[in-house]
Amino acid sequence: MNDIASYRRPFPHTQPPDCFEPYASSVLRSPRQPLVALTQTLSEVTGPIFGKERIGKGKFGDMSDLTAHGSGAPLGQRIVVHGRVLDENGRPVRNALIEVWQANAAGRYRHKRDQWNAPLDPNFIGEGRTLTDDEGRYAFLTIRPGSYPWANHYNAWRPAHIHFSLFGNAYAQRLVTQMYFHGDDMLPFDPIFNSTPDANARNRLIARFDWARTVPDFAHAFEFDIVLRGREGTPLEYRAPGE
Repeated sequence: MNDIASYRRPFPHTQPPDCFEPYASSVLRSPRQPLVALTQTLSEVTGPIFGKERIGKGKFGDMSDLTAHGSGAPLGQRIVVHGRVLDENGRPVRNALIEVWQANAAGRYRHKRDQWNAPLDPNFIGEGRTLTDDEGRYAFLTIRPGSYPWANHYNAWRPAHIHFSLFGNAYAQRLVTQMYFHGDDMLPFDPIFNSTPDANARNRLIARFDWARTVPDFAHAFEFDIVLRGREGTPLEYRAPGE
């Protein structure tokens, strides 16, 4: 996503395959024919450029604070999610746009297609965005999400998770992944989490509880570093063509 000195491909089995049969929708959307490389145009490799004036403040205030979007405090356990975005050589990725979205504490998204019988929280819209600083650091204040059922298979439940989308210097560098929580009883049964064959790589999707960053009497804290590409790369749910 920044200038990278040399591209080291990931070790085998450290990234999920395009088609993983237990994850039903991946079967329908995965390629059936060999991929065709297309020449990228200027619009795909030179933009957009995101500045703090574009994302620092939004309609609902600071977009890195997911708890500040209503007339009162949202329900649930407040958490600080923070970390660094690094390239494959361990260098910070500066000014990378990070967007997050998630379910509320009851496990429901504020989206018309989510009709699960769980309460909506009028003070939680479940989305935010920020830019990494010069050291590649980011931070969000949010609510620990709840688990929810989904229609992938019989008695299917998603573990608590937060979706991450990262933009580099262009649309063609967009990456998507998910962050999970240690000790979640749903993890062994989740086909999305388990679509990454290598256990060490899979566990890089689990955030580390960070006692030093907890806010006394206010919020727990979790650290989630994202490594782009390379042998220590974070497993990705989506990678742009050519990544």
